[in-house]
Amino acid sequence: MERNKIQNVCVYCASSTQINPLYFRAAEELGNLLGKQKIRVINGAGKMGLMGTLSDATLAAGGMVTGIIPHFMVSRGWYHKGLTELIEVDSMHERKQMMADKSDAVIALPGGCGTLEELLELITWKQLGLYLNPIVILNINHYYNPLLEMFRKAADEMFMREQHLELWSVATTPTEAIEMVYTQPVWDRSLSKFAAI
Repeated sequence: MERNKIQNVCVYCASSTQINPLYFRAAEELGNLLGKQKIRVINGAGKMGLMGTLSDATLAAGGMVTGIIPHFMVSRGWYHKGLTELIEVDSMHERKQMMADKSDAVIALPGGCGTLEELLELITWKQLGLYLNPIVILNINHYYNPLLEMFRKAADEMFMREQHLELWSVATTPTEAIEMVYTQPVWDRSLSKFAAI
C-alpha cells in the first residue's frame, strides 16, 4: 500500500495544566516522535498544558513547530515564545482554517471543549469533502471512549451513515497514531454526496 506523504501534522490538544501526568507523557512522546521524523507540528501556539509540552518535545527532538494564534491570545501572553514560526490571525475561525490548510493530517490528543470542537468541525468538513486528509483520534487512557460511543449511537440511529465511521482512525499510542497518518486512505471527495442520510 502506498504511504501518504506527510510533512505537516496538526495536533489538537489541551491547554489545561491540571490533568493526569500520563497525558503529558503521551504529548511528550508524540512530540519527540514527530520531531525525530522531521514532521512539522502545526498547533494553536499555546505555551501551557499538552500544547506546550508537545511543542517543547518536538523542538527538543530537532523538529519544527508552527503555532497559529489569534491576536487577542497574544496580547494576553498565552503564546509559546520559542516556536519555529508564530502566525498571528484575527479570529478563532481563521486560526482553525489555517491549521487545517497547512496540515497533511490531524492527530487529536485528549482535550476539553476547544479540542473537541476543533476535532468535530474537521470531521464535519471531511464528511462534506472539504478536508480529505487523515484524522487520528489518539485515545489515551480511553479518554475518547464516550465520544466514540456517541458516534456509534449516531450511526445506529441514522444521524450518520455507517461509512462515516471511517472518517477517522483511533490509536492508543503515539507510535500507532503516527503510523495511521501514513496509512489511512485519503478520503474520497465523491462520498460527500452522501453527507445526508
